[in-house]
Amino acid sequence: MKISLTTQEIIREKMLANIDIDKVEYLINDYAKLNNFISQTFYEIFNDNEHQLTTQDQKNIIVMITDEITGFGPLRELMEDDSISDIMVNGPDKVFIERFGLISLSHQRFINNKQLTDITKRLMQRVNRRIDEGRPLADARLIDGSRINAVINPIALDGTALSIRKFSNNKRKLEDLVDMGAMSSDMANFLIIAASCRINIVISGGTGSGKTTLLNALSKYISENERVITLEDAAELNLEQPHVVRMETRLAGLENTGQISMRDLVVNSLRMRPDRIIIGECRGEETFEMLQAMNTGHNGSMSTLHANSPRDAITRLESMIMMGPVNMPILTIRRNIASAINLIVQVSRMNDGSRKICYISEIMGMEGENVVLQDIFTFKPNKERDEKGKIQGKFTNHGLLSRSSVRINADIFNLSNELSSIFPVVK
Repeated sequence: MKISLTTQEIIREKMLANIDIDKVEYLINDYAKLNNFISQTFYEIFNDNEHQLTTQDQKNIIVMITDEITGFGPLRELMEDDSISDIMVNGPDKVFIERFGLISLSHQRFINNKQLTDITKRLMQRVNRRIDEGRPLADARLIDGSRINAVINPIALDGTALSIRKFSNNKRKLEDLVDMGAMSSDMANFLIIAASCRINIVISGGTGSGKTTLLNALSKYISENERVITLEDAAELNLEQPHVVRMETRLAGLENTGQISMRDLVVNSLRMRPDRIIIGECRGEETFEMLQAMNTGHNGSMSTLHANSPRDAITRLESMIMMGPVNMPILTIRRNIASAINLIVQVSRMNDGSRKICYISEIMGMEGENVVLQDIFTFKPNKERDEKGKIQGKFTNHGLLSRSSVRINADIFNLSNELSSIFPVVK
């Protein structure tokens, strides 16, 4: 837009002062009609063209106001671009995007922090979330399924900050992840067997490493005869089985009442006769209840957590259990972890933007006071990259022990032949 930010600000304030947004709410899903209404309002207010706007400037202003009222403002184009997975706003003039795993600065800008904050509040209001100076943090799932986190003044020192993880309808399969170089075909086949024969799996990794993508892909191998309950802070899982109950946590309302925590959901789910429980992400005191579920007949349960390696994942589980109301010695905690969890799958976002499964490790019980881990598959990157700057490396199959829980369950589920094709030699 060629006109100055000051002029844009003046026009925006005057336009919004003359539009009752609540009364045009019914038009937000009909962009053409809303755009036409905004156009009529604009020409009624600025019929003398006091700001000497060109025809194109006028059209740009009308689109800007329409985009703002529909919800995303300058971010609308980015939300409609399927190649973009994440949008990160660090104040009105810094909008970053992640495309194909790489982060770059977008050309999109907000007029000022007031516009950015107004849009943020409107987005939150539409999904019954509150954000203001008294509660300057908010996390929500938008109507389209995207996840949004917002921080405003006085917490955000350089202007309102937004993080949007866009919802994707692209349901990746394990074969897709193999084609993308995230794992080997042996690793994919092994995970299919593990998910099919009800092995308890924890997927570990950093933010944006692909944990939920992998969890979604693994869920496809759950039998249609099983009753599955999914628990999430913001619904991202998309199971295709017929017998699925989906639940989502709830923040406290305007009166600080009505909060439903992940621990509340886990405790309640145990009363719902589940075969498997899938927790989108373990973050705190619900971890002990998750382990209890895995230890009491809900085999094949799965979850994700933030950690940098399988060993770190165990340490993180210990810490989260100690955050909860159950007071127990560290040795007892480790025994609970060792008896509940079978596999830890470590996913990583590499610095070239690609995702790799770097470890598939099995918990083999206790040795003294320590949980024993056995690597089944690992990924080791090469020192040199390919001609496109992409990380290359080798996926190594380290074999499967004869006492592995996967071997035992594969026998029960008549999958021993499939497992033998991956591990022809028994260790």
